Amino acid sequence: MLVLGVLAGFCLCSAAASGYGRWSNNFRPSSNEVDKPGSQPHIIFVMVDDQGFRDVGYHGSEIKTPTLDWLAANGVKLENYYVQPLCSPSRSQLMTGRYQIHTGLQHSIIRPTQPNCLPVENVTLPQKLKNAGYATHMVGKWHLGFYKRSCMPTQRGFDTFFGSLLGSGDYYSHYKCDGPGLCGFDLHEGEEAAWEQDRGIYSTHMYTQKAVRILASHNPKQPIFLYLAYQAVHSPLQVPARYLERYKSIPNLQRRKYAAMVSCLDEAMRNLTLALKRYGYYDNMVLVYSSDNGGQPLSGGSNWPLRGSKGTYWEGGIRAVGFVHSPLLVKRGTCKALIHITDWYPTLVTLGEGMLDENQNLDGYDVWESISEGRPSPRHDILHNIDPIYSKAKNGSWKAGYGIWNTAIQAALRVGDWKLLTGVPGYSDWVPPQTFSKQMLSNRWHSERVRWDRGKSIWLFNITADPFERVDLSRRYPHIVKKMLLRLLQYNKTAVPCRYPPKDYRSNPQYNGGVWGPWYSDVDEHENENNSILSNNLQKTKKEKKVKHKGNLKRKADDVLVLHLQ
Repeated sequence: MLVLGVLAGFCLCSAAASGYGRWSNNFRPSSNEVDKPGSQPHIIFVMVDDQGFRDVGYHGSEIKTPTLDWLAANGVKLENYYVQPLCSPSRSQLMTGRYQIHTGLQHSIIRPTQPNCLPVENVTLPQKLKNAGYATHMVGKWHLGFYKRSCMPTQRGFDTFFGSLLGSGDYYSHYKCDGPGLCGFDLHEGEEAAWEQDRGIYSTHMYTQKAVRILASHNPKQPIFLYLAYQAVHSPLQVPARYLERYKSIPNLQRRKYAAMVSCLDEAMRNLTLALKRYGYYDNMVLVYSSDNGGQPLSGGSNWPLRGSKGTYWEGGIRAVGFVHSPLLVKRGTCKALIHITDWYPTLVTLGEGMLDENQNLDGYDVWESISEGRPSPRHDILHNIDPIYSKAKNGSWKAGYGIWNTAIQAALRVGDWKLLTGVPGYSDWVPPQTFSKQMLSNRWHSERVRWDRGKSIWLFNITADPFERVDLSRRYPHIVKKMLLRLLQYNKTAVPCRYPPKDYRSNPQYNGGVWGPWYSDVDEHENENNSILSNNLQKTKKEKKVKHKGNLKRKADDVLVLHLQ
């Protein structure tokens, strides 16, 4: 009954209580709006970092988000929307429309010191829109690799880039340390360090100001794709003091700072929306708002009542805050159709009258009719991931996977109402909001500890009936488990090798003028390719010798067998 009560309260949050009514006239579309775009719409994609599922007003949060609440209430809330549990994976799938297993980025994130990036052979979303006539601009967090120049945002389809290359950093100084002696400046304009922009401005304000300047200087007669990827609300928890004043009643300091950061973000969205209206974009615009993954409770986030957190394949790690706001929507309300972050690629390219190539083998679907008109989603399943490198489950085995799948491997799959997890899905507790320990010492938070999961390596849930993942059905429905394991096996056959190279000492900013930036040259890349070819040839030679040796042994054994028979 408690769960049902929480769910009922969660679902029945009133839009009237969200506080947008006071200024809704500022955003009211003009009377000549149309249901369908008569020309290529302006596309504004806002990606926020680590915003938990509950951390928005319309999901029942104590955090005040009047702008987000108004935009969502006057648009389409995506209430069956999934992303990846970490930064780089979500961003890579947005940019390519492909699952991690098809880009080689199955494991973890792209580290600052790794010679790794979004594979350059993948045609990106901004490249497609640019080919369709769009001006393409990026402001904010990239986090898709930068070890060589061809990995940089301006080489991947963006006309301009202003922001950070790494996954996190100081909100004011824009410095990032990735370990002792590995510290550098991380703010770039195009492909150069933006030293002249280093004025100690809080990044949420700075990125919003940059986005507004782009809108002010661009001619709205040309369609624009603006990708605004905020650093907020990722740790470190930093925020101007005036936002903290609103949350004196929150006893936990982490949660208080986090709430203030969300309010600052909400204000930024208000300023962005006003600029879209002021400079003539609003009436022919599609604005997409999305978190990149679930919230991190240790950093103040909340995914309640969902299970798990950022970095896990429980719903709390992958079910995201998301909505679409646009005068071009045929219907407004709530969309419960199954949607994944890979779907934005074909959806936005098609909406922008771009061309999709059959040989791209996209994993995403065009879901515009599902969002705008309330039609069923063309998507039936989601491969959340298969990670061949992640720590193996100690109790996992082929036997536990009915001889179909090794359940020691971390994997997660959604098919229809069903969700299957194998291996180690990640921290699995339910963390209620506002129950963190004040001291944050031995007892970091009060949560519902999971006892019965120990020793397990496979789970099955009916997510439609049990969105909080409380009832494991893997033993009750072994036939469904087997079918889903076979589906995992099919997916795995299409996977490319995982790209997760070791650290490269040359990445240290001290070798690059104190700046995080590309350190690989074309010569390095050529030598690396030659070394890879040489390594592959050596391995091939060894295999051939091994096969030849086995063949000789087999012939000798056959000779002995023949002699014996004679």
